[in-house]
Amino acid sequence: MRLAKYLAQCGISSRREACRLIEAGRITRNGKIATHHDPVQLDADGQCLDSICLDAKPVLGSETPTYWLFNKAVGTDCRLLKDDKSSLIHLLPPTPRLYPVGRLDKDSRGLLLLTNDGELTHKLMHPSFAHSKTYHVQLERAFTDEFIKLMASGVKYKEVDTLPCKVRRLSEDKFEIVLIQGLNRQIRRMSSALGYKVIDLQRVALMTLSLETVSEDNCTESKAATNTLPEGEMRPLTPTEITTLKAALAI
Repeated sequence: MRLAKYLAQCGISSRREACRLIEAGRITRNGKIATHHDPVQLDADGQCLDSICLDAKPVLGSETPTYWLFNKAVGTDCRLLKDDKSSLIHLLPPTPRLYPVGRLDKDSRGLLLLTNDGELTHKLMHPSFAHSKTYHVQLERAFTDEFIKLMASGVKYKEVDTLPCKVRRLSEDKFEIVLIQGLNRQIRRMSSALGYKVIDLQRVALMTLSLETVSEDNCTESKAATNTLPEGEMRPLTPTEITTLKAALAI
């Protein structure tokens, strides 16, 4: 197994972040600084036969995959920095080690998926998979129908050309946008390029996941009971949510 994939399965980080740890020389294999090309030897039961360490501390075996939904509030920093009082890390349980699938900037709020499943994180985050993320956005003033058309067709700012996307009006100053890109502060920069300022940005859905949750205990064919996860709180994904998400990702 590739080293980065193994680290991700152990809940150390996402596969992308594991690559960064390897590049930084923080991972050792059998007492030597590891490289991306070093394989991890597993026995028939999937147990690691190599001695893998992060910052000289042994990496334990794979954790049970865990999936949580978190409704991030404005002011929470998605970077897992222990010295930052606003960091998401201070809101997470000590075990298992969870990390966010993607980020929301500090001024934004809404849905975050937290997990230790590196394979699922890779499938969701790698640009080649182009999975959808839905946002509700409020601008500082009312906007025109032309603004909607321009946002949907793609916007150029600096040296970036954004891809076409789905946009619909929610009110005179709010709209919904569905992106398959994940560029840094993309919606804010798209809006700014068209002469508008974002004053509220909320992610409401990530592929099949939504802040609006169907209650599996009270669900009926005629009417499914729903509730919204309160801001600043987290909950485990339901078995149905996990199954549906993995099916959509072909895992």
